[in-house]
Amino acid sequence: MGLDFTAIDFETANGFRGSPCAVGLTKVRGGVIVEEASWLMRPPENHDSFDYHNVRVHGIRPEQVAGRPRFGELFPEIGAFIGGDILAAHNAAFDLGVIRSGLEVSGLPGPAYDYVCTVMLSRRCYSLVSNSLPFAAEEAGVPLVNHHDAAEDARACAGILIDIAGRNRANSIAELYLSLGLSIPQQAAFDPSSGEFSKATVSALAAAGGAGADRAVRPFRSGWPEEGPNPEPNPDAEPGNPLFGQTVVFTGQLGMPRPEAKTRSAELGARPESRVTARTSVLVVGDGFVAGDLRSGRLTGKAKRVLELHDRGQAIEVISEGEFLQMVGGAPVHGASEYVAQQGLKGGAPTHGATKFSGAAAAP
Repeated sequence: MGLDFTAIDFETANGFRGSPCAVGLTKVRGGVIVEEASWLMRPPENHDSFDYHNVRVHGIRPEQVAGRPRFGELFPEIGAFIGGDILAAHNAAFDLGVIRSGLEVSGLPGPAYDYVCTVMLSRRCYSLVSNSLPFAAEEAGVPLVNHHDAAEDARACAGILIDIAGRNRANSIAELYLSLGLSIPQQAAFDPSSGEFSKATVSALAAAGGAGADRAVRPFRSGWPEEGPNPEPNPDAEPGNPLFGQTVVFTGQLGMPRPEAKTRSAELGARPESRVTARTSVLVVGDGFVAGDLRSGRLTGKAKRVLELHDRGQAIEVISEGEFLQMVGGAPVHGASEYVAQQGLKGGAPTHGATKFSGAAAAP
């Protein structure tokens, strides 16, 4: 078997994973890109509103997808392109979650997929201050020009996986994972008519059913955000999430209260802390941070400290709030989850729209 797989990238209309509006696909055979495909689409009915923040990131507006097939109508073509391939994605939990939630709210079953996550592989095989797609693509020798274009992002993801396999002298995904001592994860097949919905879908449906009664809009506030308590990691969390086992610190203004961000990361097996120390492995930066800010110097005091520690050899990385939201499942869940209740903490609601940069370079 050669290095065969299909790389996939979704863009979504809003904070719910099941709102895909674009997809890019790159097919690789024997370590060479042989075919590409991409589609714009309407998200599933009742989940097709476009949030300002998402549009600001990917540039896709509702009028661009008006009249196009919805995700459920288009998925047979997407599925046919993938075939029986292993799927590769940069933060695979998000993109596989898009498939599952999108099909669930469309009332359609989904096949099982073996998949690999190039964020996880980048962390193991590169030494980068940020494993975001542009940084990992640059390290792989496939610089990303138009980030958040689904076709280009899928192509970059494919290039990263090809490079990592080459560095590990692996001729297949199975060989690569064997050399790293890992098992290839799988998203199981599901049928929404008989099985349970995913957590992201349940949360979205609950929020829609509540007609927004518990969705308090929180305006941007300058000054230092409230840290709140640091909950213990959930011992039953899924090890496949990129936050599992990480020690996470937050800096800058986020689109959700910082205590909720800490609770949601702990629910996924991370250990939230309030200061950057020798234990820190992930720093989440708000205030509209993007990966390019690491070079431009638009950084908080905590982020500058992370750069110093990384230069000294500490395994630590910086991610944006957008990447964090992908890892925790999209927009904040309204109401406390079972794990939040167990921790005795109260979750908050998201701010609608993009956060603004406060200009306080030394904000916590």
